[in-house]
Amino acid sequence: MKLPGMHAQGVRRGQALKAVAEGLTAQDASAGLEEKYEAVIGIETHVQLNTATKAFCRCRSQYGAEPNTNVCPVCMGLPGALPVLNARVLESAVKLGLALHCTIAPRSKFDRKQYFYPDLPKGYQISQFDIPVAQSGWVEVDLPVEFGGGRRRFGVTRAHLEEDAGKSVHGGGGRLSGSGFSQVDLNRAGVPLIEIVSDPDMRTGLEAAEYGAEIQRIVRYLGISNGNMAEGSMRCDVNVSVRPRGRERFGTKVEIKNMNSFSAMQRAIDFEIARQSALLEAGKDGEIVLETRLWEEGAQRTISMRVKEGLADYRYFPEPDLPEIELTADYLEDVRASLPELPDEKRRRYAAAGLSMQDVLVLANNSDVAAYFERVLGAGADIKAAANWMMGDITKYCKAEKILITDVAMAPETLAELIALIGDGTISGKIGKEILPDLLKEGGGAKQLVEKKGLLQISDDSAVEALVDEVLAAHPKELELFRGGKKKLQGFFTGQVMKKSGGRVNPALMQKVLAAKLNGQ
Repeated sequence: MKLPGMHAQGVRRGQALKAVAEGLTAQDASAGLEEKYEAVIGIETHVQLNTATKAFCRCRSQYGAEPNTNVCPVCMGLPGALPVLNARVLESAVKLGLALHCTIAPRSKFDRKQYFYPDLPKGYQISQFDIPVAQSGWVEVDLPVEFGGGRRRFGVTRAHLEEDAGKSVHGGGGRLSGSGFSQVDLNRAGVPLIEIVSDPDMRTGLEAAEYGAEIQRIVRYLGISNGNMAEGSMRCDVNVSVRPRGRERFGTKVEIKNMNSFSAMQRAIDFEIARQSALLEAGKDGEIVLETRLWEEGAQRTISMRVKEGLADYRYFPEPDLPEIELTADYLEDVRASLPELPDEKRRRYAAAGLSMQDVLVLANNSDVAAYFERVLGAGADIKAAANWMMGDITKYCKAEKILITDVAMAPETLAELIALIGDGTISGKIGKEILPDLLKEGGGAKQLVEKKGLLQISDDSAVEALVDEVLAAHPKELELFRGGKKKLQGFFTGQVMKKSGGRVNPALMQKVLAAKLNGQ
């Protein structure tokens, strides 16, 4: 016997599963299911440090070098070669741990993580297992205004040090699928990494992408990594599970790899949430298995890669060739004192100064933009005036020229000078906008350019009176109409005076003189 609604429920389950199978968007596939199911998301972020040499040897840590040129017996794992910890690697890890509000372990150690890949020459990876250098921290993010805004805090379980593996190059540079051969480049083997493991606090693809973007901002502000996902300097592996809303127990998690941007991460997570929700809705939860899946950008879907290993498969044991790490209180205080203002702190400061959250997110979240903006403020510019120029004309120019803020020729101090010239009446805002493109392209001083172009603002009383008199004499009919009651014509006269002066007349002084002359004073 079928209860009322069973047929409709069965059709909905079948349609959701079919939608995923046919490659429809995550939004299409999950329509009607988001209120019934909840995602649980955690992220493992690998940050490649920008030290000059590798983690445990003196080989150069260099992206893009000729294959197998930055290798030695230590990073190749040859018998008798002993690792030595790079002190800068440890300092970077402590910096990041403090920036993530973690507890720093006074004593930690290295471990061997056993697994066998062609690009892992030693057959094991030097990592940290039970005593990481940092743990129990958090990250706060401000969600984009266009997505409703709001502030979220996500926990950080741990941050630990480890070395990278080499790189398998398939078919001379293409994908594994369809390749006729594979080669191994060991330049990356031994390059230092920090792995940051989040708590399973995220619930949407957007939250996960914003968490990842904040980690990238932090490492860039600290100067310990360029965080470039396209180069593999930052790699995010996402764990996603889905459960019915209200249930405490987690579902079976799936790991997603191969996402080279935060937008790709968001789409991959949204698709995986839809896929798992559809399987649960169709009563096929047994098809959700503990596995690693790859994100296919072209097809906009995840595909199965391999069944995921368990901790027992790694056979961790303490690294016998490296001593324990001991950190003194003085060392920690020195590292803490070296920390710069971090992105979240900068966002709070800008917001407290009265900037809108939209402006705050643009000006604080990009370290290069923030550095430029800070130099403008340091040169004495008003924060709101500087923000208006940065968010308006300068952003528009950079977009039109397809350049970054670091590519403009105008020094930040010149923008402060330009703002000051407008503020003290030397030039008008209109003149400022006219000369800005030349400054951005050619550089040089703002006042110097104004003088060269003969654009100094006309602020002499007699000169302004002469301009107004000439305009009134040239338009007797309009003057008669104004004095007959058509007061809106004052705007017409304002425009004519500005035009005659080439935009150079002092606006406030001009309006004062014009009002008096129009009224026969």
